[in-house]
Amino acid sequence: MSAPIVGIGWRQPHYAELLERRPALAFIEVHSENFFAEGGAALAVLAEGRAAYPVSLHGVGLSLGSACGLDAWHLEQLARLVERVEPVRVSDHASFARAPLRPGQPVLHGNDLLPVAFTPGSLAIMAANVQRVQDRLRRPLLVENLSAYLGWADDSLAEADFFNQLAGRTGCGLLLDVNNLVVNALNAGQPPVEAACAFIEAIDPAIVGEIHLAGYAELGDIVIDDHGSRVHPPVWQAYAHALRRLGSVPTLIEWDTALPALDVLLDEAARAQRCIERAIDVQPVAEPVPA
Repeated sequence: MSAPIVGIGWRQPHYAELLERRPALAFIEVHSENFFAEGGAALAVLAEGRAAYPVSLHGVGLSLGSACGLDAWHLEQLARLVERVEPVRVSDHASFARAPLRPGQPVLHGNDLLPVAFTPGSLAIMAANVQRVQDRLRRPLLVENLSAYLGWADDSLAEADFFNQLAGRTGCGLLLDVNNLVVNALNAGQPPVEAACAFIEAIDPAIVGEIHLAGYAELGDIVIDDHGSRVHPPVWQAYAHALRRLGSVPTLIEWDTALPALDVLLDEAARAQRCIERAIDVQPVAEPVPA
């Protein structure tokens, strides 16, 4: 059996139990913004978690795609947290959330992960913001592909090409969210496994630094990336292809809503680890796995 390279999202209801049981995990992931405050119980428990496991910091508020630039306070808080925790990875999303209502007015934060257009202009904006983050943190950043519920009329770059070019310009990596690929395909009326595998084939394997797996909710005519259930079969199928294409990549089980017992997360993590072990001796294949 190979050493585990799978982790779980560590959320408040599981703080004490995880520290007490110390299950075999490669890392734990927390949301960066939950630990920006100076001192207090949150930082104390994070220090305990960091003593037990490597920590991955996953953010939702950098707004890397915002044309108005980054929030300097947010970046500074993140930098201080990185210095405290010394995480194995730092990541955020290929999204925007900051913009003025009108030119010249104060910048507002939308508190959401809004999709960017896949255009040369958006690429230049994101590259500049990613570079600023990396310069401040003095380390590479992983940027996650988004679950998006709309597209832009002026999209001119394939999404995978956008990330390949972003990594080439800045030296950042990709946090490959396989669940998001499947959700986007389902909402676009595309075969989910084939579409996800096509994205995986188009990505430069060298830029993928972490993989996320999660559950989604099917709500009539829309699929929501709610991280509130076990990983669905199409996501497992696309993940198996990702492992064959990319090799053994650190993998996270994300679960943020309707949190189950810790054992359920550990069971999902064990399944991901088994997928990795099965893929170790399998040669990469070019053809997508069938749905």
